[in-house]
Amino acid sequence: MSGPVVAGVDGSRRSLTAAEWAAREAARRGAALRLVHACPPLPRRVSPVPGVDAWQHVGEQMLGQTVADFRVRHPALELGGEHTAAEPAEALLTAAASAGLLVVGARGWGGFDGLAVGSVALRVAAMADCPVVTVPEARRRGAGWDGADRDEVQLGFDAHAPAEATADFAFRAAWERGVPLRVVHAWALPPASPSAWMLTVLEEDRARWEDQESQVVSDALRPWRERYPEVTAVPDVILLNPAEALVRASERAGLLVLGRRTATRPTELRLGPVAHAVLHHAHCPVAVVPHPAH
Repeated sequence: MSGPVVAGVDGSRRSLTAAEWAAREAARRGAALRLVHACPPLPRRVSPVPGVDAWQHVGEQMLGQTVADFRVRHPALELGGEHTAAEPAEALLTAAASAGLLVVGARGWGGFDGLAVGSVALRVAAMADCPVVTVPEARRRGAGWDGADRDEVQLGFDAHAPAEATADFAFRAAWERGVPLRVVHAWALPPASPSAWMLTVLEEDRARWEDQESQVVSDALRPWRERYPEVTAVPDVILLNPAEALVRASERAGLLVLGRRTATRPTELRLGPVAHAVLHHAHCPVAVVPHPAH
């Protein structure tokens, strides 16, 4: 949790929504906020392209105005800006190396209508050294995400292999906000059970298996319940595909927290299919927290 909160800005409404979320999160943590704008140089073909220097100047002006606006709205916040000529994803990954949290809009200027999450957001969520929050442009009730939401925090939780860093991030987020934590654990029926047999005994055996899963979740949560006694942790054991369970649950969340394995090589991506699907379809900001592979 140490280090500043870093937010990527490109002048788009989506990035400013994410930066506002980041500002309120920084205030909640008592951390500094750093706004990063990446403006790679335009390609110079045979001869220099007219206006290249002006292009960089426009980016610097946009960042300066954004920083000034945020200082007016958040006067108590330690706030700074950084303009870089690096590619956006590379600039954000570099900033993430010393950050406590990286916040990005689900999309920036690029992409096309209907695209939920852009390539920059996906790359930093998969590779950043710190937790990454992707913020959608609008919440389900139409207002922007400003970080002041009072809805519950939700945690995607595998009770059979709990990720320490991910669970700790979610419990702390719920504690900081003073809201309940819903712990979503998806499970499946035993794959070896014949379908015809399942139809005749489904109710009795399903209840037994669900009770077993609930007990596994309760046992796995004990260390965090002891560490965060003020947090009301509500287990939600769902017989459903994990991605679908989390997307449905996110309809009533202010923040959804997922884990991903830490990459073992610099170019290796560790954003699994569940996290990938949730990022594209969730109804709320999503935090992706890196954790060591088991």
